[in-house]
Amino acid sequence: MSLSFRRHSIKLVTTVLVALSVLAAGCQTAKPEADGSAAGAAASKEQQGPELKIAVPSDVGPLNLYLSSGNENMLELVYDKLFSPSPFVKEPQPWLAESAQQIDDLNWVVKLRSGIKWHDGQPFTAEDVKFTFEYYRDGPSNRYTHHVSEVPRIEKIVAEDANTVRFTCAYACPTLQNITMADLPILPKHIWEKVENPRKYTELPVGTGPYRLVEYKPDQYYKFAANADYFKGKPVVDSLLMPVIKDPTSMFNALRSGEIDVASRGVPPELVDSFKKLPNMKVANTTELSLVEIRVNYEKEPLNQPELRQALSLAVDRKAITDTVILGQGRPGLQGYPHPNSPWTNPNLSTPFDAEKAKSLLEQLKYIDRNGDGVRESEDGKPLEFSLKVTATEPTWIRSAELLKQQFANVGIKTNVEVLDAATIGTLGQTRKYDMYLSNITPHGVADPDQFVMSHRSGYLWTKGLAYPEMDALTAKWMAEPNIEKRKQISFQMQELFNRQPTSIVLYYPKENYAYRADKYDGWVESPGYGIVHKYSLLPAEVKKAATGTK
Repeated sequence: MSLSFRRHSIKLVTTVLVALSVLAAGCQTAKPEADGSAAGAAASKEQQGPELKIAVPSDVGPLNLYLSSGNENMLELVYDKLFSPSPFVKEPQPWLAESAQQIDDLNWVVKLRSGIKWHDGQPFTAEDVKFTFEYYRDGPSNRYTHHVSEVPRIEKIVAEDANTVRFTCAYACPTLQNITMADLPILPKHIWEKVENPRKYTELPVGTGPYRLVEYKPDQYYKFAANADYFKGKPVVDSLLMPVIKDPTSMFNALRSGEIDVASRGVPPELVDSFKKLPNMKVANTTELSLVEIRVNYEKEPLNQPELRQALSLAVDRKAITDTVILGQGRPGLQGYPHPNSPWTNPNLSTPFDAEKAKSLLEQLKYIDRNGDGVRESEDGKPLEFSLKVTATEPTWIRSAELLKQQFANVGIKTNVEVLDAATIGTLGQTRKYDMYLSNITPHGVADPDQFVMSHRSGYLWTKGLAYPEMDALTAKWMAEPNIEKRKQISFQMQELFNRQPTSIVLYYPKENYAYRADKYDGWVESPGYGIVHKYSLLPAEVKKAATGTK
C-alpha cells in the first residue's frame, strides 16, 4: 500500500460508515426491497431523463485523482480504465482495451479500441496508456501508483502502434489484466504531460468517460453533462447535479422532500423502514466490500507481541457488536481480513470469539492479575492497559468502542476509550501515537490481492523493513509464482498468517441501504463494493452487465 493510500484510508474515518464514501456502486439491477435483494428490476423499462440530483457528502475538489481518490465513483464518471468495472469481480471485462494477452511470465500485449476520443476531441491512443503507466510509476505517489511501481513493478511500457501497448514486468505478473488494468484510470497525455505537480492541478478533468464535469462550485455542487459520443453508448441521463450536503440528517430530509433523487450515503439502519414506506421510494440493499477494524500499533510494546494481538482478537465478540451497534446491518467479522466476498480471499479464514483461549494466551505471556483489581499485570507489575481512540464524527464507532471496552475487561485488559476530533485521528497513522484506534478500509484495501501485499510494505498492516520473516518468505514466493491460481493459494497462506497475529482486528463487514426515488430513475445496478451510484447504472441496458464483471 502506497503512503498516499494510507493517508487516504485514515482520512476516510471522517466521512464513512453511517454511510460509505461518496459514490458506492452496484452489481445487480435494482428491484423493490420487498424481497431484501439488491437494487432494481432487471426487466424494468429503461428510463431516459434530463437530469438526476445526487447528493454527495463532501467536497473533494475538482476531481483531481491525486487528491480525490476516496471518491472513485465520481472520478469514473469522467475517466475509464482498460478493463472494468474493478479488480473486485472475478473477471473484469474489456473497456478501453479490446483484449489483453499474456505472452510469457513477464510480458503482456494489450490491443486498444479504435475511434475513442477524449472529451476535448483529441484521439485516445496507445501513447496515452504508455504515458499514464509511466506517470504513475515514476511520478508522485497516489492511490493507484503501487500497481505499476512496486506491486507489481512494470519495468517497460512500449506503444508498438496507435492501438497496441506492450508491458514488461520486473517479476511474474499473472494478475496484470485482472488487477492493474482494471484499477488504473487512463490520463490524457496531451494534458497531463504539462502537469509538473499533480497535487496542485485544479483544472476540470478531461477523460474518455460517459460524463464531463462541466461546472464545480466549491462546497456547493458538481454538475456533469452526458458524453453523447461515448464509445459504449450515450448515457441514459443527460445531466447529473450533485449538491454537496455534508450533514446526514439534511441529506435524508432532502431525499424525503424530493429535493434530491438519490443519496450517495447509505441510509442509517434505524431509518430504513421509514424510507421503504415512502411513496415512490425504493431501498436497495448492497454488500459493501469494506470493513470496520481496530488498528493495532504493532510497533509499540507490548502490542508488538503477536500472541498478544491474537488474544485481543479472540476477546472480541463480533456478533454482539454487529447486533447491538448496527442492528444487524452487516456481518460479524468472523472471517477476518481481507473481505470474505472478494474473489481473492481465502474462504476458510476464521477469527472466532473465544474469551477462554484469550485468557490462556495472556497467561502464557505471564500477564496475570497480581493484585486482584481485575486487570492483568506484566511480570514487572505494569497493568495491561491500552487506549482505544475513536473519531467523534462516527457515533456507531463510539458505541462499538464502549462494547469493546467491556469485552476486553472480561479477559483482564483495561481499555480507555478516547473520543477525538477527526483531524487528530487523521494524523495517527503518521505519528504512531496510539495503542489502538477504530477505522475502516474500503474495497481497494480489502478486496485487491496486490494491495494486501502492498499494505505489508507501507506502514498500514506492516512496515517495510520491520522483521517479519514468515510473511517475507511468503511474499517472495508470491512474487516468483507465474501461475495465477497457484499465486492465489500463496496469498491464502499469507491471509491465514496475518489473521493468526493480526494488526487489524475486523469488527464487522457493513451492508448499506441506498434510498432513491424510483419515479425519477429506477435503473440502478450494484457493482461489488460500490453500491449503486456509479457510471454503470447510467449506461444503456446492454452495457450494464459490465458492472458485474460477467460476459
